[in-house]
Amino acid sequence: MGSIALFGEAEKGDFEAAYVCQSLEELSSYLGEPPKGEARGLFFAIQMLMYSHGVIFFRVHEEGFSQKDYIRGLQFLENKQLFPEIIALCLPGVGNKDIFDKSAAICQLHNSLLIITEKDLYDYLTDH
Repeated sequence: MGSIALFGEAEKGDFEAAYVCQSLEELSSYLGEPPKGEARGLFFAIQMLMYSHGVIFFRVHEEGFSQKDYIRGLQFLENKQLFPEIIALCLPGVGNKDIFDKSAAICQLHNSLLIITEKDLYDYLTDH
């Protein structure tokens, strides 16, 4: 099975780094607990691991708003030699058109799906 690339907040771990996780233990060891509030990245990572998918997690300062963190992580994903089997890209909290546009190019490159929430889709569609 391929891997899911995810972006989200976490209590620990470096920014501008890709954390490759195959188990809940690795995820917890690298990234710790989810922050208080509405951050959903680690929630989705746990779900993907429970369904036997690998996770490539990019820690961001603030889900949906740290555009620089998202763009840098998406630049990493442009390298198909480093990440050959990305089957989906998950961007909880993102409604920004620039990030979505860059994400669409990555999904096309990897022939993968984009996973977002209905709230994020609404934010994207109503962004002026």
